[in-house]
Amino acid sequence: MGDYPLEELGGKTPLQVARKPNLDWIAANGRNGLLRTIPEGTNPGSDIAIMSILGYDPKKYRLGRGPLEAAGMGIKLKKGEFAFRCNFITQKKGVIADYSAGHITTEEAQELINELKNEFKSLGDFYPGISYRHLFVLKKVPDDADNIKTTPPHDVVGGKVSDYLVRPEGNKTAKILNEMMLRSEQILSEHPVNISRLKTGKNPANMIWLWGEGKKPVMKTLGEKYGISGAVVSAVTVVKGIGVCAGMTKLEVPGATGYYDTNYENKAKYALRALEDHDLVLIHIEAPDEAGHVGDIERKIEAIENIDSRLLGNIIDALEGEYKIAVMADHLTPIKVRGHVSDPVPISIYSTGGRKDEVKCFDENSVVEGSLGVLEGNRFMDIFIRDEQGGNI
Repeated sequence: MGDYPLEELGGKTPLQVARKPNLDWIAANGRNGLLRTIPEGTNPGSDIAIMSILGYDPKKYRLGRGPLEAAGMGIKLKKGEFAFRCNFITQKKGVIADYSAGHITTEEAQELINELKNEFKSLGDFYPGISYRHLFVLKKVPDDADNIKTTPPHDVVGGKVSDYLVRPEGNKTAKILNEMMLRSEQILSEHPVNISRLKTGKNPANMIWLWGEGKKPVMKTLGEKYGISGAVVSAVTVVKGIGVCAGMTKLEVPGATGYYDTNYENKAKYALRALEDHDLVLIHIEAPDEAGHVGDIERKIEAIENIDSRLLGNIIDALEGEYKIAVMADHLTPIKVRGHVSDPVPISIYSTGGRKDEVKCFDENSVVEGSLGVLEGNRFMDIFIRDEQGGNI
C-alpha cells in the first residue's frame, strides 16, 4: 500500500489522502519507522518481503516462489523436482498485455488447467489455484535447471514475449519450458473458455507464464526460532506457503479472494479466533498491490480504507488484555511504476505496555521521524517479539 507522491493527489500518496483512523491510531500510540523488506540484490516480491518480515534472511533462504506456493497448496515436492508459479496471461501480437488474463475466474481457469494437464502430462503436473495464479511442477528435470532465470510477468507488462522467455539460451531446461509456454498459446487460444471471453470483451487467458522456480524448501520454524506458535491469513498461495514452511497454521477463510472483493470481516474474525490458541497471526491483504499493478488510484485508496475500517477496526475493537499489533506494507507497488520496488516500507508497532514516539499518522513521510529509524526487514521479529529497541542500522 506504500507509494510515491502523485500529481493527481496534489503531491500526496494514497496513504496520505485515505481515511484511516485506525492505522493513524496505531502510529500515534506506538513506535514508527521504515523497514527494508527487500535486501539489496534480491527481487522485490512478496515472497522475499514476507520471509524478511518473519525473520528469515532472503539471501540465506533462496527458496523460490514456486516451491513456497507448492507448500501453501499442500503439495509435497520430491527430491530433484522443480516447482514454478504458473500465471495465465494475455498476450497480444507477441506482447505481454495482461499478467492476470483479466483476472480470469477460478472456474474458467480450472477448465484450462485440465486441458494443459492432458497436453503436457509427460513433462510434469499442473495444479489449479485461484484466478490466474497456479502451479506447475517439472518432473524430469535436466541437470542445468539450477542455472535458469525467469521473469515475473507483472514486471514486464507491455514487453515482448520473446524478450522475457526463460534464459539462458542453449539451456536444456529453458528450452523445455519455453517450448511449453509457446505451445500453450496455440492450445489455449482455441479453447471454448477463451472464445467466450473474447466474445464478451474480456482478456483471454491465451498463454501460460512460468516463473519463480525452485526446489523443496527447508527452513526453521517460528517455534524453533522464537519459541512461539503462529497462524497465517491470506488468499495468496505464496504467503500461505511461507507460513507452512515456518510451521504456522494455514487458515482457510471463506470469501478471501486476493482481490478487491476479499472478505475483510472474515479475515479479522478468523485471525481473532486463531489468537485464542496461537501466539501470533500474520494477516496479508493483496488488494492494494493489485491496484498498484493496474495504476488505479481510487481502488488503492479504497483498499487502504477497507483495511482500516473493515479489518483493522474490527481487530482493535475485539482485542483485550495485553497485546502487540504491527502494521506495514510488505513492499511498495507504486501507481506510477505499476510494479514492485525495493524502497523501505512504512511500519508502526503498538503495544499495550510499550513505548511511543512523536509520530501522529501512518504514511510514508510521517514514519520517517519515528524512533525505529530504518531497519533491515529480518530485524522486525526481534523488535516485535523480543521487544528490542530498534534504531537505525
